[in-house]
Amino acid sequence: MPSSSPRPDSDLVRFSMTRRGLFRIHRWICALAVFFSYGLVLPSFAQFETRATVAVPAGPFGVAAGDFNHDGKLDVAIAADELTILLGRGDGTFRAAITYPGGVYYSIAVADFNNDGNLDLVVAPFSNSVDVFLGNGDGTFQGPFTSATTGPLASLVVGDFNGDHKMDIAGVGNSYISVLLGNGDGTFQASIDNSSFFAPGELAVGDFNNDHKLDVAVVGSFGGSSGMGVLLGNGDGTLQKALTYALNTTPCSVAAADFNRDGNLDVAIGGCAEITVLLGNGDGSFQPPAFYDGGRPVIVGDFNHDGKLDLLAGYLGGPGVSELIGNGDGTFRPTKDYPTGSGLLAVAGDLNGDSRLDAVLLDDNHDKLTTMLNTGTLTFYPTTPLNFGAQVINSTSKPKTVQLSNTTNKAVSIHSIEALGPFQVANTCGGTIIPGGTCKISATFTPLKPGPQSGTITIMDGASSKPQYVELRGIGRP
Repeated sequence: MPSSSPRPDSDLVRFSMTRRGLFRIHRWICALAVFFSYGLVLPSFAQFETRATVAVPAGPFGVAAGDFNHDGKLDVAIAADELTILLGRGDGTFRAAITYPGGVYYSIAVADFNNDGNLDLVVAPFSNSVDVFLGNGDGTFQGPFTSATTGPLASLVVGDFNGDHKMDIAGVGNSYISVLLGNGDGTFQASIDNSSFFAPGELAVGDFNNDHKLDVAVVGSFGGSSGMGVLLGNGDGTLQKALTYALNTTPCSVAAADFNRDGNLDVAIGGCAEITVLLGNGDGSFQPPAFYDGGRPVIVGDFNHDGKLDLLAGYLGGPGVSELIGNGDGTFRPTKDYPTGSGLLAVAGDLNGDSRLDAVLLDDNHDKLTTMLNTGTLTFYPTTPLNFGAQVINSTSKPKTVQLSNTTNKAVSIHSIEALGPFQVANTCGGTIIPGGTCKISATFTPLKPGPQSGTITIMDGASSKPQYVELRGIGRP
């Protein structure tokens, strides 16, 4: 991780996502996450497959992720008509939801606000306040503990803005950016507001001028400003006047990272029609922008384990994700799309313990959350679940197939391919898929009872230490 980037006191990686446009009529969810992941250099490509879909409370507006119960498995928290906690099982699925009623929450972020080694949550209701839920370290939370704000806030980000080793927050108000300095107990001091950027929408935090003081990058909101600004921090919680840069398209999200490995923070901006990347000069200014296909929320991480930062963006043609592999010099390869059928990109993290970054998607229109696992060297087509529709009980459907491809120059061994539920499976893979080779997995559906039914194809192979899955769905008809 570049030394100029903010680092939480805990070694747990934090992710946060908020709903853009708290004050707008637009319903898109935009993601904000800064993630730096440098793993072993492996000859592999990122590949995403749908793992699970989970019903969530009505009106989900934001997601944060972290290990809330110290079991080494990534959990998620959802801001909606109530606060919902989903503890991860370590395979891309979650335990039964834990809910905390108390308000309609529009944005959420995660950090250790009282320095006890447990992750806490800060949420923003549609009121002049923020609420902190202090973590007990077992997946449960205390609170809320409420602090006043100038007005309702969206796009919450966390960082130590005054260097006192207590986590602070910054958020977007209706016409200003607020910094709230933490007291170290889950409460915050009075808002410090800055209104120098017109119609702020989403935030990212980082040290853009290498002075070891946290700054803020901001993009405009839908129906407001089509620009990007940098507000340099003074090291005491106050921010300087915005340095503003025009954009070609309406921005939706912003993330900060060092894409060309020169020690200066850069930014990636997800727009409605394209992704904009601006390389930083190290003094708060940026080079001319470069543009890539993609759009909506954008998240940064090393998704293919080559030591170079990549981008994962909202799928431009519909719900799903688009992957842009980084070249390590600030440029990116053409996008590769993985449609899912539901959800917009929210956060990324290792959901199944295989050291690969997976994706979590949130659908606020249909009240559900979808996980997509990064399977690495083996690519699946299609990446969406196999849906057999309605099938008469005690009869067998026509087969549906998934193609497996080995994208590397080494053979991949296949240990087992099995189906669970009222499904049967056959395959042409044998024991090995040769370099560049493909094989097919066929499944059929034989319902024994009426109603919706689900199952999985479980694949054990030499490309991953964890099982890989294909979801199966069907409806038994009398």
